[in-house]
Amino acid sequence: MNSIVRIEHLSHKYATSWAIRDINMDFNHTGIVGLLGSNGAGKSTTMNILCGTLSQTEGQVYINGFNMREQPQLAKKEVGFLPQQAPLHLELTVDEYLTYCAGLRQVPKDKIRKAVEAVKERCSISHFSKRLLRNLSGGYRQRVGIAQAIIHHPRLVVLDEPTNGLDPNQIIEVRALIREIAKDCLVIFSSHILTEVQVLCKDIRMIENGRIVFADTMDAFNNYVEPRSVVMHLENPPVEAALLQLAGVTQVDFLTEKQMRVHFNSDQEIAERLTSAAVHNGWRLREITFDKTALDTIFKQLSAKSIQS
Repeated sequence: MNSIVRIEHLSHKYATSWAIRDINMDFNHTGIVGLLGSNGAGKSTTMNILCGTLSQTEGQVYINGFNMREQPQLAKKEVGFLPQQAPLHLELTVDEYLTYCAGLRQVPKDKIRKAVEAVKERCSISHFSKRLLRNLSGGYRQRVGIAQAIIHHPRLVVLDEPTNGLDPNQIIEVRALIREIAKDCLVIFSSHILTEVQVLCKDIRMIENGRIVFADTMDAFNNYVEPRSVVMHLENPPVEAALLQLAGVTQVDFLTEKQMRVHFNSDQEIAERLTSAAVHNGWRLREITFDKTALDTIFKQLSAKSIQS
């Protein structure tokens, strides 16, 4: 049985600087793998090579057994990609755009209509079939972006910051869609926001300074998270006691009148629970992020560990 993704000694150089160096990965299962790293760590370079939009300097990439360099057409047929900026043609309707994408993905002509209807149903956008993309909300545009990435039933789907810029309700809906998609294929979910990766992923690959510094499960990764906290900005914040009543919350520190640091235990669903509570209680959540200081500490710890090993 072929691995869905196998990356061997992957390296890439821009001019005189190595963006990534000796990256190795092997996945033969469906589900969601988090590709984590700070800005400039090498995530985008790795994803672009993985999707065939950039040719590597060294190493090999295999998608469902096909070598991306030697068999690019066959390998790319197995890949669906949603970049950080969804490649939408805003002057087209949902139907027109997805039909166009199906053609690009070499879906047989006699099967395109069925493929479009199926992916609209799967992404819950059928009721917007005739709507111009420019007239869709950010959340529904993102759903269309995901739809174009899966319309040809790829074995690998790569999502780059798919929840970036969405409101709390939209984030929850897109997360649910990603989980559903991952039942049938491998999803590589890239983000520099740890909370998003924590909520969705069971396995982690972390790149820092162009090298893999962590390759294990989310449970193992959480051992590095100390303290465990998120920073929330609420326009209509509750009293401290209301937050402390939420399962998993251990401490609340108000940084300003509307911003607070919420400490929690090892519960991986805490960010989603806080978001849901904010929506349900009308707290008007504006932002929720993993405590940057703690995240920087994790990066430093893992980078130091990789150097020592």
